[in-house]
Amino acid sequence: MRLKYIDDFRDPATAKALVERIRGDAGNAPVRLMEVCGTHTVAIARSGIRPLLSGAVTMLSGPGCPVCVTPDGYIDAAISLGRDRRVLLASFGDMLRVPGRSSSLEKEKGNALEVRIVYSPLDAVTLAAATPDREVVFLGVGFETTAPAIGGAIKTAAVRRVGNFSVLPSLRTIPGAMEVLASDPDVRIEGFLCPAHVSVVIGTDAYRPIAETYGIPCVVAGFEPLDILLGISMLLRQKKEGVARVENEYSRVAQAAGNRKAQEVIREVFVPCDTGWRGIGVIPGSGLRIAEAYAAFDAEKKFGVPVVFAQEKTACRCGDVLKGKILPDDCPLFGKACVPEEPYGPCMVSGEGTCAAYYKYGAA
Repeated sequence: MRLKYIDDFRDPATAKALVERIRGDAGNAPVRLMEVCGTHTVAIARSGIRPLLSGAVTMLSGPGCPVCVTPDGYIDAAISLGRDRRVLLASFGDMLRVPGRSSSLEKEKGNALEVRIVYSPLDAVTLAAATPDREVVFLGVGFETTAPAIGGAIKTAAVRRVGNFSVLPSLRTIPGAMEVLASDPDVRIEGFLCPAHVSVVIGTDAYRPIAETYGIPCVVAGFEPLDILLGISMLLRQKKEGVARVENEYSRVAQAAGNRKAQEVIREVFVPCDTGWRGIGVIPGSGLRIAEAYAAFDAEKKFGVPVVFAQEKTACRCGDVLKGKILPDDCPLFGKACVPEEPYGPCMVSGEGTCAAYYKYGAA
């Protein structure tokens, strides 16, 4: 049985034709493109796209994995909260192994810290309603994709008067990070393969300032092999024509204006703030904190446990990987002190982490 939008985007003959077109448009030197989405990173590695384009295109992996860019100070704050016996932490599973300065949530579970794995923020609200004798704190990590769901959970808790529910937010917005990378002469990005999931929420027009200010072509692409190859081909065609604009390969899902209802929830529940990105630093206005109207559900304020961001000197070069300055195997720890079973840095922890993808599927 054929599956529309899956089989249609995995046709070998079309893929071969796209690879030939890309090679024809690339020119003499490899073109440096960056995918800004962890799901793209895994899809590119799993599909073997890098070796197909070797010599024509260099694909760099950007800071599109929310787990990877979460600073260790956030993990420290979550551990501190969890040591309060009144508190029951609720989290997505990929956060448990992310290292803080001295420990992780997974390691602290052995010291009686209690963490429940949930599959949506609303599950955490349900958990809080079912355990009124505990304070349930949801670890709200993510980008614009998860912000509406987390905001919706906060609104639901307010309507249902679930006063023992709160969120420790660690939410970031992608365009600000893309601007930082676009202006970095050491990265030398010549085109952005923009994130599909984020674009569904914020809309493709959100990248117009990047294309217009920095002269870098932007293409929103889906996750199937042909989506990615066509997105790359569209970027090279722009470069060949000497233009920089925003194009939408993923028009079957993403639209120019994005999802208005999701945007309204974000605007109601959150306000922009400066925030730290692991390995990158503090990016002004790139974070989302809980608005004063919903301050009762802000765990940072409720428990007085601040999230402190500070760049730390370490042999792990996850930050340089996230900025596209090095490939994972350029890090001295990759595949040695840092492996999926014993990750040293967050890029090896998450299933969408660049180092994890390289380790599983190979660097080629």
